Amino acid sequence: MSQYEHTCMIRGDGGRTIRAILDRICNKWTLLIVATLDGGALRFTELHQQIPGISQRMLTLTLRHLEHDGLVSRTAYAEVPPRVEYALTPTGKSLIPPALALAGWAIEHVPHIEASRAAQASFGRKQR
Repeated sequence: MSQYEHTCMIRGDGGRTIRAILDRICNKWTLLIVATLDGGALRFTELHQQIPGISQRMLTLTLRHLEHDGLVSRTAYAEVPPRVEYALTPTGKSLIPPALALAGWAIEHVPHIEASRAAQASFGRKQR
């Protein structure tokens, strides 16, 4: 019996909850935002500048989801002009080690994955 055999049945919902959580945290923008906030609290504009390719809309949506899930906190300061900062919560910080492990795995396996993709691409061209 595999140690992972019943993983999707943990909550008795056929794995829907786990899939939804993994869907959220495995999103490329989530991981980039979490990694960026690991350096400390940032304002929206600072986050936007430090994450190449993310639109303002996608940053806004992802931050809302992360705040809703308890991974990011949003602090609004009563100043003129208003200032809002985003920071990782303890739960958000706990995502850093597994995210780094996954990134390490990806870096380690890039040559194999790229070689496999190239082989599949050339095989596909030969089939046409």
